[in-house]
Amino acid sequence: MTTTQATAPVQGPDDGFHVFDTTLRDGAQREGINLTVADKLTIARHLDAFGVGFIEGGWPGANPRDTEFFARARAEIDFKHAQLVAFGATRRAGGTAAEDPQVRALLESGAPVITLVAKSHDRHVELALRTTLEENLEMVRDTVSHLVAAGRRVFVDCEHFFDGYRANAEYAKAVVRTAHEAGADVVILCDTNGGMLPAQITATVSTVLADTGARLGIHAQDDTGCAVANTLAAVDAGATHVQCTANGYGERVGNANLFPVVAALEIKYGRRVLPDGALAEMTRISHAIAEVVNLTPSTHQPYVGVSAFAHKAGLHASAIKVDPDLYQHIDPERVGNTMRMLVSDMAGRASIELKGKELGVDLGGDRALIARVVERVKERELAGYTYEAADASFELLLRAEAEGRARRYFRTESWRAIVEDRPDGTHANEATVKLWAKGERIVATAEGNGPVNALDRALRVALERFYPQLAKFELTDYKVRILEGTHGTESTTRVLISTTDGVREWSTVGVAPNVIAASWQALEDAITYGLLRAGVEPAE
Repeated sequence: MTTTQATAPVQGPDDGFHVFDTTLRDGAQREGINLTVADKLTIARHLDAFGVGFIEGGWPGANPRDTEFFARARAEIDFKHAQLVAFGATRRAGGTAAEDPQVRALLESGAPVITLVAKSHDRHVELALRTTLEENLEMVRDTVSHLVAAGRRVFVDCEHFFDGYRANAEYAKAVVRTAHEAGADVVILCDTNGGMLPAQITATVSTVLADTGARLGIHAQDDTGCAVANTLAAVDAGATHVQCTANGYGERVGNANLFPVVAALEIKYGRRVLPDGALAEMTRISHAIAEVVNLTPSTHQPYVGVSAFAHKAGLHASAIKVDPDLYQHIDPERVGNTMRMLVSDMAGRASIELKGKELGVDLGGDRALIARVVERVKERELAGYTYEAADASFELLLRAEAEGRARRYFRTESWRAIVEDRPDGTHANEATVKLWAKGERIVATAEGNGPVNALDRALRVALERFYPQLAKFELTDYKVRILEGTHGTESTTRVLISTTDGVREWSTVGVAPNVIAASWQALEDAITYGLLRAGVEPAE
């Protein structure tokens, strides 16, 4: 029988410290993620471009998808930074590694590195594997030595290590020692249930390192919300191998998040773990992977979230105007992110001035103008408007105050929307708009799959002849919120609409006593802003 040979290892920035990504294996266990082979190949390319040292691709032989992934990855990806890792288990009890079919599948994957999961909790050995503690040690020794003899680099994941260490510390350390002596390059201590805290991690890793002499790694789940902290605590205690997933994806509440771990190592610890320039790509890589797995990027994720460097309070803005470092722990550009100013009723003069610069509207230090904008924002937010998530509507308000008049591409005479409930249970939605544009009166009617959609279509029918740019505009998101009040169905309604022209996206807000009127306001702003950004001159 011939065995597929491993490709030559690719060295990372420093083989003395490993960044190991398991998004394609452990991260894929998150509820709601279902990766195709094509998805896995795309994510592997992103991770390699980011510069991680190891990419765990899955369990070849356990399912056809992972087997196909390894075959295609070898043929289709020219890894520049990462080594591909195959995951599997130690051989079965009572057999030999040389004859075990799943061990053979690991070799046939062609991966230069193999991670073996091994039991290190005595109760798991006896209850889950249903074998003796001695046989489990022999399973580790036999499998590791067999794979090393076949020319593979071997890492060993000690599953449930920290719980096992609390139950039987000597046996847990015996598993680590056995793997190390059999030739494992790194032995990873796994907080499989995610129940540890940083002080516990530090104490245990320090002791195990001193007692076994093995090179140690850390794999932390996030069930206590401490996975990143636990990972860094292990590094403080001497671990030189960290296992993480992109955006913290993983089973239950997830794994240690690759991006804050790497950022902390590079920026806070001063340890080079990525190729030159890679850290500045972190935000882009994070969002790109989120798109592949079809999950909305977390806005409040450290370092890479869109809110990670967003400032709202007027006091903060005043300080940031003097020196951004006063309220930011790093320059956001170091991780490919940007600072944002949020406009709300908490805004002061500095917030408005900085936000104006961000939007390309120079207020020139005009204190009277800035004061008017501040008061206008506070007045509007009291009425129910919100500009934190509606930059486009805020820019229109800002320009109207600065220029002394609102930008107008059309003037509304009237509109109406009709919902017809038919006897057969279906509904018909029709809208009519009456507008003035470029000196001409237009009446347009359209149907839609709802009254707001009908209004949107009628508006386009009326205006596309004058503004062909509208053909590129598409409504991408629509949110409705009933604001607090005491009048039930008569309460104030706020609508947020997101629109795109295929290149950029903008958000607008409308507030009114009913959802249709609020939607109309947001639609008007969406079209006005889109035409403004397209460079179209106002009609009046």
